[in-house]
Amino acid sequence: MSPRWHGGFYQFKRFFTIYLYIIINKEVQALDNKEIRSLLQLVAEGNMSVDDAVLKLKEAPFEDLGFAKPDFHRGLRQGAAEVIYGAGKTPEQVLKITNSLREHGQKTVLITRMKDEAAALLEENISDFSYDELSHVGIVGELPQKDGKGKIVVATGGTSDMPVAEEAAKTAEVYGNEVVRLYDVGVAGLHRILGHMDEIMSARVIIAIAGMEGALASVIGGLADCPVIAVPTSVGYGASFGGVSALLSMLNSCASGVSVVNIDNGFGAGYMASMINHL
Repeated sequence: MSPRWHGGFYQFKRFFTIYLYIIINKEVQALDNKEIRSLLQLVAEGNMSVDDAVLKLKEAPFEDLGFAKPDFHRGLRQGAAEVIYGAGKTPEQVLKITNSLREHGQKTVLITRMKDEAAALLEENISDFSYDELSHVGIVGELPQKDGKGKIVVATGGTSDMPVAEEAAKTAEVYGNEVVRLYDVGVAGLHRILGHMDEIMSARVIIAIAGMEGALASVIGGLADCPVIAVPTSVGYGASFGGVSALLSMLNSCASGVSVVNIDNGFGAGYMASMINHL
């Protein structure tokens, strides 16, 4: 056996040992893909033993709180840590889930659709918590370093769409993206979006958010050379049917490269835009 082949085999053996431990025991701490890669790199370089690496990965992948099972394995499986959907949860439940995620290594926790009461409780108990009343988004911890490949543009038809837009923008920022906000650039004044062609043409992903008839997504889709994620909002008068009118308009867009998420789903749009921006 040549020295070079022997070294490669030994490195493979170390990786494979850790891999088997993870698969058989299903025990992984709340580490994301970057941290796991760094850990394995230390093992590959001989700067960390297999036993030390196993200890680092030893905590269970979730905790049973009775009312919830926080997923500490989410960042490893999907590349993005678990998010707390605040609607329907009591303030105490939101606090306990947040604390569980933090205690198991999650550095930043995103909470969507928070109630003001839950935000008040977290402000009392968590020093690095911030809350945006407009979007009802809470963030625990610091925003990560921006590591997306380009810029994500978030554009709205009107000011009334801003709560959904901010949910999308803050989601993208929590996942390490640079976000450019273009608000109130709807088709009722088409010159407004045309005044931002530099931002539109330089974006890697665009989130187009609009209620009423939802035409903004088609307009931007016809101007941009990147993916456009359309978000219909529930803004509008009676025949908008709470966003269904905008949803159907966006689904029937004749512009290529436009995909659509659910009504008022700013989080889904921000998450998908982040995935695209990290490809």
